[in-house]
Amino acid sequence: MASTQKPAFEALPLRKDGPHGNAWGRWGDADELGTLNLLTPQVTAEAAKDIRDGVRISVDWSLDSMSVPCFGRSCLEHTISKKGEKTVNDDILLFNTQSSSQWDGFRHYGYQKEKVYYNGLTQEDVMTTKKNGIHAWVEKGGIVGRGVLLDYVSWAETNNISINQFSTTPIPVSTLKKIASNQGTSFRRGDILFVRTGWTEAYSRLSTAEQQTLAATYPPPAIGLESSEETLRWLWDQEFAAVVGDQPSFEAWPCQNLDFLLHEWILAGWGMPIGELFDLKQLSDECRKRGRWEFFFSSMPLKVPGGVASPPNGVAIF
Repeated sequence: MASTQKPAFEALPLRKDGPHGNAWGRWGDADELGTLNLLTPQVTAEAAKDIRDGVRISVDWSLDSMSVPCFGRSCLEHTISKKGEKTVNDDILLFNTQSSSQWDGFRHYGYQKEKVYYNGLTQEDVMTTKKNGIHAWVEKGGIVGRGVLLDYVSWAETNNISINQFSTTPIPVSTLKKIASNQGTSFRRGDILFVRTGWTEAYSRLSTAEQQTLAATYPPPAIGLESSEETLRWLWDQEFAAVVGDQPSFEAWPCQNLDFLLHEWILAGWGMPIGELFDLKQLSDECRKRGRWEFFFSSMPLKVPGGVASPPNGVAIF
């Protein structure tokens, strides 16, 4: 049962015997949805009012967009199997669910020191149960609600600020607030936050050799949100249901302040899904053309019991 009252940021950790920043128990000790509990039927119905003419924009990057994925992940293997003499084909796909657009599930990244995941799940639990699997999101209807885009690329271009997507470039909350103000964007409880940094677009412009060099760099430096108490406080206070970026890690990578590592706090601590490597260029173009950065968003991850991550199968509808 979802809580109607958000605890103050200062009240964290909620489980005093658990790791720093955790909100374990807010939605119950057996919860597997985390902040997706904010996507109530009422919140989704209200979000649907943003659909005005039915224009649909895919936010999935192609599964084969990275011929050599970062973090040592395998690339897509696609085989077409012809069925005997008949004019019939099957597809066979082998891929890492995090080698392109992805949702990080609650089994993906835990507290590194304490070695536990959301709501205290252990590695043994991950290997022997289906708990906290990404299928739990699908069984509740997926990630469907109001999306809001903060277009960092467009803001930077307007203000003559150069961007290097392949350096550890932290974006502070002060900048996010300026972007929201310039766009005339406000937030509602249960929103799904999108931040466009231009990483996927910049990656597509690299040569094959440059892409291979980037993949061989570990960890790959990348632009992203600043890992700080201010960022975490802002994300908590806004009550986002999920957060999304177009870069390989939602926070600037490698993390510059491990005390406020976003993956630990929001994924393992709060149960807030993190979307990465989403393709946000066409979405940005549509938002700019319309002069509004809010839209109805629907994502139905793969229904894999015990799944760690999934392509989003995401669509923004205007």
